[in-house]
Amino acid sequence: MQHTNTDTAILDRITAIEISSVVVPLPTGISDAKVLTGRQRPMTEVAVIFAEIGTEAGLTGIGLGYSKRAGGPALFAHARELAPELLGEDPSDIGRLWNKLMWAGASVGRGGLAAQAIAAFDIALWDLKAKRAGLPLAKLLGAYRDSVRCYNTTGGFLHLPIEEVLERAARSLADGLGGIKIKVGHPDHAVDLARVAAVREKIGDLVPLMVDANQQWDRSTARQMCRALEPLGLEWIEEPLDAHDYTGHARLAADFDTPIATGEMLTSVAEHAELIRAGVDIVQPDAPRVGGITRFLEIAALAEREHLTLAPHFAMEVHVHLAAAHPSEPWVEHFEWLEPLFDERLDIRDGRMHLSARPGLGVTISEQARAWTVDRHRIRL
Repeated sequence: MQHTNTDTAILDRITAIEISSVVVPLPTGISDAKVLTGRQRPMTEVAVIFAEIGTEAGLTGIGLGYSKRAGGPALFAHARELAPELLGEDPSDIGRLWNKLMWAGASVGRGGLAAQAIAAFDIALWDLKAKRAGLPLAKLLGAYRDSVRCYNTTGGFLHLPIEEVLERAARSLADGLGGIKIKVGHPDHAVDLARVAAVREKIGDLVPLMVDANQQWDRSTARQMCRALEPLGLEWIEEPLDAHDYTGHARLAADFDTPIATGEMLTSVAEHAELIRAGVDIVQPDAPRVGGITRFLEIAALAEREHLTLAPHFAMEVHVHLAAAHPSEPWVEHFEWLEPLFDERLDIRDGRMHLSARPGLGVTISEQARAWTVDRHRIRL
């Protein structure tokens, strides 16, 4: 439906918004280096917020945000406060609406939780826009490829004995994934080195292998471990240092052949711009963490300008589209934790994650997600 007046052409109007808070249980407590250093407890659930935006024309866009460990109720509460700002608006005006939501909550900042609450709405607006066009989101953005390289992370956590890590690595490759990432950062560095060497021997020299220290090394330890890991031919070493130690990461990237990857914990374009200026090899933005697709695209453009590899973190249902629309060949991380929230499954084969022909993100919220919903808020125009 099209409305016009002397000042503007409105293609559609937002008439309804539903926000859901969903708690996704994990089958076992998950431990990475942050747990082994005593900074966090094992992770037992993921908190997800869904934003469903309905319009006068009868379309609905779906977006999501998430929090691991604390923060889920706060995300839901902030999203609930922001939602009325969108009623009556034209959902096509995504950039303007991002700014409107940001200014509505400006006193709590432009990153962190504030940006992550906006992300759910922003992703829903992009899903809606692609649905209106009858295109997968990647095609709306301008796809460079119909599939992207993908690797598995969930089989490599530190709470798993090495025998299970090896078994899961083999299973992931048999299931069509193209690479394996395992966690490091064990207090005993010899344990880390033995685990990485065992996985390398199991999967062979030609399969991409990544490691992730989850920010738990200091600069001296990181240098020692980067040097020790160099002969294993890793695709990258991820978050060897604190996420905001841009200079430290840049020095490692300059001094070692193994690429250095980081960025997943940053929550704004400004933080990523500072990281990219400092100099790393691989940038790992997370669309739900940085404020949604609108801000992710800005970060991806900065990375491309500096000829850096893009490897988005988590949320593969969103990132497969963004990676497919990135000029340089990226990686996408495979996490099955959120799969029960959707009726559809991504097509993974031959080491790659393939786009579907479904419009938008190509996902619908499952009955299981509805069953795990702990809070819901609806508003209408």
